Amino acid sequence: MNEAPSTAPVCYRHPSRETQLACTRCERPICVKCRIDAAVGFQCPECVKQGNKGVRSARTAFGGGRVGQLGYACQAIIAINLLFLTASAIFGGPRAIVGGGGWFGLLGISTPVTEWGEVLGYAYYPNGELHGVAHGEWYRLITAMFINYGAVHMLLNMSLVATLGRYLERQLGPLRFLALYLIAGFGGNVAAYVFQAQNQGSAGASTATYGLVIAVIVINRRLSLDAGPVIPLLVTNLIFTFSVPNISVAGHLGGLAAGAAAAAVLAYPKLPRRGLKQGLGCALVLVIILAATVARTYYLLN
Repeated sequence: MNEAPSTAPVCYRHPSRETQLACTRCERPICVKCRIDAAVGFQCPECVKQGNKGVRSARTAFGGGRVGQLGYACQAIIAINLLFLTASAIFGGPRAIVGGGGWFGLLGISTPVTEWGEVLGYAYYPNGELHGVAHGEWYRLITAMFINYGAVHMLLNMSLVATLGRYLERQLGPLRFLALYLIAGFGGNVAAYVFQAQNQGSAGASTATYGLVIAVIVINRRLSLDAGPVIPLLVTNLIFTFSVPNISVAGHLGGLAAGAAAAAVLAYPKLPRRGLKQGLGCALVLVIILAATVARTYYLLN
């Protein structure tokens, strides 16, 4: 007995599968495995992909991408700080981690790594070599924000990155958050360069993390959220800055000021061309900081 061939439609992606379903957009037959639920009926993968091309990716209130929810920027900052501390331990021994002095012996000692990367204006080393930012070692104004004197110093700073930093990265997106962090750290290091004695070295991520504290206040005010819980943290840090010996007051206050300026230019521009306005604002802050650097260098060399 002969059988008539089946006339049932087959899935356009799987010709061996018969189906009674069809894409509500292109009307091509699709099987159960290929169907994608839509507002009305089902759609095929190609129609869904085509429709997504016209959908703008979700942005934060300040124009940042939602990838900031993953915290990649904060993780990178913590990893870099950890790498520098590891290098300090390799070249300086266990006391680079703890037991070197300061804060009841909780800080680490100075090592070849900290001496290489800390903020230093213009001074001779014991071996007679001349070093410092004014001697052309401008990299110190960047590296100093990733170098900490021991594990306790690093943990205190990285705890703020892990909490306040993650919050700010979610609000701003990773690129804008990194701009804020780097401007705050750079501004704090430049303030240390400008206002400290030229032979006084200093380093620490606190130049940047102080900027994070004030940035949370700025961002929350812009969002009409309560910034009250952060105020005690700011006050505590300021008391700590002015009461504990051998703290870079200029570095902390410089990071605070630079962080506030960067947060303001990221938080308050509105559409249209918000990204352009934010970029120009950050560039202006950097120009001011660089001008202070050039002026200090000229003073030290003349």
